[in-house]
Amino acid sequence: MESLTYLDAVAAPIVAIDCDTDQILPARFLQKPRSDDFGQFLFRSMRFGPDGTERPDFILNQPSYRASRIVVANHNFGCGSSREHAVWALYDYGIRAAIAPSFGDIFFINCLKNGLLPIVLPETVVLPLLDRLLASPGSRIAIDLPAQTATLPDGSVHAFDMEPFAKACLLRGMDEIDYTLSHQDRIDAFERSRAGPY
Repeated sequence: MESLTYLDAVAAPIVAIDCDTDQILPARFLQKPRSDDFGQFLFRSMRFGPDGTERPDFILNQPSYRASRIVVANHNFGCGSSREHAVWALYDYGIRAAIAPSFGDIFFINCLKNGLLPIVLPETVVLPLLDRLLASPGSRIAIDLPAQTATLPDGSVHAFDMEPFAKACLLRGMDEIDYTLSHQDRIDAFERSRAGPY
């Protein structure tokens, strides 16, 4: 998992409300091993036709958005069934942050556990931002995780909330297991101090 501190990148708009995890990663790819590149399956049914050719009208197939590392989405992004694989698909494609007025609850948690930063900003900020990104392909957003701010293409700076432990893990590029193992010496010392005579 990569550490995330600062990110200045092209942002792709995903305008649909209630874009669910089955759209992000269709269920037919859930049996793939994690070692596979899940980025190839991202928005598979929307990015590609039945014959496997790209749909030129899909946002990530357009030249200005191919290198996007941020997605800006509408309400309830990542709703639907709980599948961590949807986050893997975004992450493996290269997406490191998602901005929306709201997220599916489990999807939001899965993002944090897999190195993808979910940012909640008000609808009054996100909806005009979606319009701007569509009107000006290739527009960039700058995210400063230590300061918890996002600077939008118009230069406006918006603060976002972040749970401290999740923030620490993202900054260090660690998941919860990595974080626990980083304290192995202290864990061992505690276990020794609690050991009984048997």
